[in-house]
Parts: sequence; C-alpha cells; structure tokens
Amino acid sequence: MTSRTVTLLDVARAAGVSKSTASDALQGSGRVAEATRDRVRAVADELGYRPNSAARRLRRASTGAVGLHLPATATRLDYYMNLAFGAVERAQEDGLDMVLLAPSGAAGGRIASRVDGLLVIDPEAGDSAVPGLLDAGVPVVTGERYLGPAAAPSAAVVCDNAASLTALLDHVTERGARRPAVLAPSGSSAWATALRATARSWGLAHGMEVALRTVPFAATPAEAEETTRALLTADPAVDAVICAPDGSTPGVLRAATALGHEVGTAGGGGTTDESGGIARSGLLIASCVDGPATRGAEPPVTAVDLRPAAYGRACAELLCDILAGRAAPDTVRRHAWSLETRASTGSPG
Repeated sequence: MTSRTVTLLDVARAAGVSKSTASDALQGSGRVAEATRDRVRAVADELGYRPNSAARRLRRASTGAVGLHLPATATRLDYYMNLAFGAVERAQEDGLDMVLLAPSGAAGGRIASRVDGLLVIDPEAGDSAVPGLLDAGVPVVTGERYLGPAAAPSAAVVCDNAASLTALLDHVTERGARRPAVLAPSGSSAWATALRATARSWGLAHGMEVALRTVPFAATPAEAEETTRALLTADPAVDAVICAPDGSTPGVLRAATALGHEVGTAGGGGTTDESGGIARSGLLIASCVDGPATRGAEPPVTAVDLRPAAYGRACAELLCDILAGRAAPDTVRRHAWSLETRASTGSPG
C-alpha cells in the first residue's frame, strides 16, 4: 500500500478505531484518549497516510497561514528581506501567519495541507520547486510572472522592469553618456529576462549599442568589480555602467576608482593622452535596485527604488483578497517604482 492509496478508513481499520475517531486523533480534536491518539498517529505514519488537503480545507475553512517562497539567494539580499517583512505585516492584518518555505521547496501536496495560499517571489523557470508549488491546489500569487510551464493559473503582482531600465538608460544619456553598459543578471526570472532584452532593444531603438555583460543574479560586489574592470579595460569608450543585482554596486565603484575614472561625469572615455595611452575620464554609475549599498555609497548612486516592503505588502494583499473572495485567482496587479537620481550620475541628491 502506497501513500497515494492509503485512506483515512485504512488507518482507522488498522488502528482498530472508527473513522471519526481516527480523524479526531490525527487533527488533535475531539475527546480521544492520549494512548489512542498516539496509536492512530503511529499507524498513519507506518502506512504512509497523507490527509486529503482539499477535504481538510472544506472541513476547516482556513489553516490560518500562507507560505512564502523566496529565491535561494534571498537571505543575503536586502531587497528580499524588506519584501518579506512587508508581506508578513500585510498577512497579519488579515489574521494570517506567514510560513517561510525552504529554498528547495517541498511537495505541493504537503505544503497545501499546511497553508491556505502561497506567495512565490521571482520564480525561476529553472527552479524545480516552483511547478509543484504552483500546482499545490491552493491559490498562488507570484511576485513577477513565472515564465516556465504551469499547470494551474496564478495571480501576480508585476513591475514594469523594461520601463525602469529604459528610464536609467535615458537618464544617463541625458547626462552625457554615449556608450552605456549594463551588468544584467543571469537566470530565467521575469526580471532578469526583461533587463537583458531591454538593454538590447533600447540600443537598437536609439542607434547606440549597449555593452551588455551578464553577471550572477545575486552578484557580490567582488563579482561586479571583476566584471567592471574587465569591461572598462576591454572597452574604454564606456562612459556609463548600470549595475542590476542588489547590493553589488560598490564593486563597480571600486573598479572605476582603481582605473582612474571620475564618477559622476560622462564623456571622453577612450581618448588618448600625450604618450598615446588611454586617458581615463568620466563615468556615470547607476543601479537597477536601490538600497543601503546605493544610498550609502560615495558618491551616492542613482538607482531604481522598487519599494520592496510595499511590493511584499502588495503580493500578500492580493493573496488575502483572493482567499477572501475579493479578487479572482488569476488577477494581475501593477506595482510602481521610482527613479532616485543622485551624484553618481551628476544629479543632485
């Protein structure tokens, strides 16, 4: 007998009790002697019994909890911590606890038996845990769209990531850049995919090639520094660098300083000095994600404020609305961002 075929009646018969007694024992309800409760649970474990989550939800209107699935790199990124706090705060307003799921995920059926709904943030098409979560049998809200195949529809809260990078590219060219570069994230999330595509399409639309380099989704400052050094050495005409990953911009600043660039001014990269060598000059620097690393840098770095705490709240609010019947299970809502211009692009703070 496998876990897929074991029923509550099988457990009751093996334990020598009625079906209702077995149900009460497993749910911790009813007047069941402790010894009987322990025996029923031991039999259920031995047989590999798994409760029918749909039936449980019909009997008990709510588990009182929702699940939160974040990317594996989330624990070291300020953006996701702020997002999680915002989501927890909003869920609590509806009386719901938030369960943080392990990055590796868990079988959808087991998750569905413990929560009423799921938040899946920045789902990667290559994340093996995501399909099971999306098909867990409970309402799901994704933070950004899932680009992989999904058996069940889900709701989503999305940002216009193409527009945010377009705004950064427009800004640095307005400040004098003529050869911008983008350190775009790798991976198959909607955010990463949109940034890479936008860097190419913006260049074609403006007749200005964008030097595109790919870095890890959660690139460290050291990784950003190494990539920037290689970029500026190989392509000295670059006069603006837009760095995507959260918290990695200090590495771009270190590389620029080490190579003698003046951050905050543009133009002239690649000119020659009296000896025939390359005369380093101005470099504009910006980031696709605002945070402590950009606000506290010297000089402060122009960045897109994605408002992560508000974004987390928006995701949790949509899930709460779906659970309460106030929104359809395939609703898509938009989340607003803002461009914060600072000294790294020659703009007042």
